[in-house]
Amino acid sequence: MQKITPFLWFDGNLEDAVRFYASIFKDARIVNLSPMSATFEIGGQSFMGLNGGPMYKFSEAISFFIRCEDQDEVDYYWSRLLADGGSAQMCGWLKDRFGLSWQVIPNILGAYLSDADGARRQRVMDVMMKMKKLDVDALQRAHAG
Repeated sequence: MQKITPFLWFDGNLEDAVRFYASIFKDARIVNLSPMSATFEIGGQSFMGLNGGPMYKFSEAISFFIRCEDQDEVDYYWSRLLADGGSAQMCGWLKDRFGLSWQVIPNILGAYLSDADGARRQRVMDVMMKMKKLDVDALQRAHAG
């Protein structure tokens, strides 16, 4: 059993949110779902949710980072998490329709941003800062120079 579990506060739409996430992530499963609370897993990570009411809202101070192998995976998560009212943010960030923030990031970006060559790092950073959904080919071209 994992010692630390993210606990998410929803405003009356917990069941919709849990079913939404379970439909997106192929390895998701709903462990327990009641009108007031839920336990579910995504990628082996446990989550708890509560229908707590309107007192608290999600903010960008907390986000979930999705490591993507390639552009197809970036596209998959990007389009599904934005469905039905999500909003695209800059640099691979988005908010889903429940207000939860996600980062949809290709694995290659970490390698590019930690390249020993400062000029390469800067080119990648400059290109990334102009993007909403990250474009793997454009990042690769920037890295190559």
